[in-house]
Amino acid sequence: MDLCFTPASRLAALIRQRKVSPLQVTQAVLAQIERVNPKVNAYCTVAAKTALADARKATSAVTRRSARLGPLHGVPVSIKDLTPTRGIRTTWGSKIYEHHVPTEDGLVVERLRAAGAIVIGKTNTPEFGAGGNTRNAVFGPTLNPWNLALTCGGSTGGGAVALATGMAPLAQGSDLGGSLRIPASFCGVVGLRPSPGLVPVWPHPLAWDSYGVQGPMARTVEDVALMLAAIAGPDARSPISYAVDTRAFTAAVKRPSARGLRIAWGGDLGVTPVDDEVLGIARNAMAVFRKVGARISDEHPDLDGVNDVVLISRGARMVGLHEEKLAKWRDVMQEHLVRNIDYGLELTAADIGRCERQRSVLSSRFREFFGRHDVIATPTTAVPPFPVEAWYPTKINGQPVANYISWVMLTYAFTVVGLPAISIPCGFTRDGLPVGLQLAARWRDEATVLRAAAAFESAAPWADRRPPVVA
Repeated sequence: MDLCFTPASRLAALIRQRKVSPLQVTQAVLAQIERVNPKVNAYCTVAAKTALADARKATSAVTRRSARLGPLHGVPVSIKDLTPTRGIRTTWGSKIYEHHVPTEDGLVVERLRAAGAIVIGKTNTPEFGAGGNTRNAVFGPTLNPWNLALTCGGSTGGGAVALATGMAPLAQGSDLGGSLRIPASFCGVVGLRPSPGLVPVWPHPLAWDSYGVQGPMARTVEDVALMLAAIAGPDARSPISYAVDTRAFTAAVKRPSARGLRIAWGGDLGVTPVDDEVLGIARNAMAVFRKVGARISDEHPDLDGVNDVVLISRGARMVGLHEEKLAKWRDVMQEHLVRNIDYGLELTAADIGRCERQRSVLSSRFREFFGRHDVIATPTTAVPPFPVEAWYPTKINGQPVANYISWVMLTYAFTVVGLPAISIPCGFTRDGLPVGLQLAARWRDEATVLRAAAAFESAAPWADRRPPVVA
């Protein structure tokens, strides 16, 4: 058995059955990291000593009949380098925090540990998670395991590469404009952006933020559901968090069926050009859904105004998060991040008010749309992975890209209206690069997103495909 590519749900079962120990699993993952990470730079900090100590304790607990084992007991997980980890360096990919070691865990890490997971290390990210290419001035770039000359996407790029290469069965990440979904697409894994508040975020300087979220990434939809169930639910430290029956997530993937689901093919959503090959591969996925009994139609809501909402909300949010850093650190911060902050500083109250009004209009349009449909499907990204040296693609189908945000509008469109969305693998380009299919559903309906994704995965299994870097 190859423990490094065994699904997390299967590992958890094997550990409970005492057929494999948490220590054996952790040792196997650490050995894989030692072998593969120098090639791809997914992990920026490996917590081998503490992971092994935790794995020994977890192994001992399995033998005690009185011990209550959590749903992720003994399962390794990577943590994005934007999330604080007690005693483990956390840099936010920034020279400002290059040597920072937190004294307490972030809330999501608390929950993962409480569920029995073993924190294996920190995965790379662009500075403060700003961008769709995982590279920074502290650790350099993370490379795509399907082609080392290309980007793995961002900003949870390190986590996606760790999953694709067997260096962790689960990865924690975050998502603003697509940071869980884009690298999942580029690396051939599964990434879910949950509804704002479903997974409480703490610490956070913007406690009421409804744009940025944290969530799960894995190699299978079932594993994403398992991890989501472990980290979801209310906490007073996050005022937008809310109660939920987490059993609905794992139930949705147990016997997945898309029969009767009303799935709308949204194509390019009318918000961005999409590479012809990528669009065709994602469009072909509708045949899979039709085969398993879903009802397919071609439609998407009117998204007029979404570009302004994205640009204004992003600028204002970056001011709230980072404006005070500019006076001292401007010259060492990532150029596009600085531009976002500067743009935000030029906004007026009228701009921000117009943004929130238009966001409300968009939400109403989606609410009406989901009166007729259960799921909307699009390509996850507008392009296949591009050269790692570039911050973003400059052309799509030969047409210039307006700025470094416009190419991620397919994912960002669902962010601004607060809807759950998942990226699942749906095929390969002629050059052997993964393509992701994005599925989104109505307000707080993660169960339907997971059900549809699991049904697709069951009908078109990824067949344990592994990137060349681990061959």
